[in-house]
Amino acid sequence: MSLPIIVIPTRMASTRLPGKPLATINGVPMIVHVLHRAQEADLGPVLVAAADAEIATCIADHGGQAILTDPDHASGSDRIVEAIERFDPDGRFGPVVNVQGDLPTIAPAAIRAALAPLDDASVAIGTLAAVITRAAERTDPNVVKAVIEPSAVHRDRGRALYFTRATAPTGDGPLYHHIGLYAYRRAALERFVVAPPAALEHRERLEQLRALALGMRIDVAIVDEVPLGVDTPEDLPRAAALLAARAGHA
Repeated sequence: MSLPIIVIPTRMASTRLPGKPLATINGVPMIVHVLHRAQEADLGPVLVAAADAEIATCIADHGGQAILTDPDHASGSDRIVEAIERFDPDGRFGPVVNVQGDLPTIAPAAIRAALAPLDDASVAIGTLAAVITRAAERTDPNVVKAVIEPSAVHRDRGRALYFTRATAPTGDGPLYHHIGLYAYRRAALERFVVAPPAALEHRERLEQLRALALGMRIDVAIVDEVPLGVDTPEDLPRAAALLAARAGHA
């Protein structure tokens, strides 16, 4: 397998937290925290796919590498493809790990875990999930559930059969909170972004269902916790406390 590359898609536009990537957490812009977590994963180059010049400048000021992309892309996946095609037109890098720009507390080990399912040549996309432990999340439509067939070989992996906002599957057993971090084979990512949205993708408002509709195999690595996604101003002090606690135990 070729050397992976991590790409972080990001843009300033955010309804609930305008200018989110540059919001400071413990004195550091959030996108820089995400950059550092991706670098700490130590998988390969880290590239920020930025929709705005302010983000690209910030990344450069902190020693990172950014590609300024078309601000009108419909999704982060489209932004990633533009960035990697410009950065690596000769295809030297293989798997593309998509780390969302609002996950400043993501564990580097979790980023590495998303790549592990690609050890199996039949897997097109790797992603993450964690067991739901809070009862309220089982019925919360904002918590996406991954319906997973457990692996007979790997205790902490399984094959994704579906993703849904509903409570699924029924019966006894764990429910899994899907974490939107993906590791794509490059050809799978390129096929995914040019395909039209699937009917169930529209219905559930979940982009990953397009990949399943295309017949792509998605395997899931089970991790211990769901990272905090920063979506509102109230999330910023929570992220600051989590990062400070982690630094205190380093």
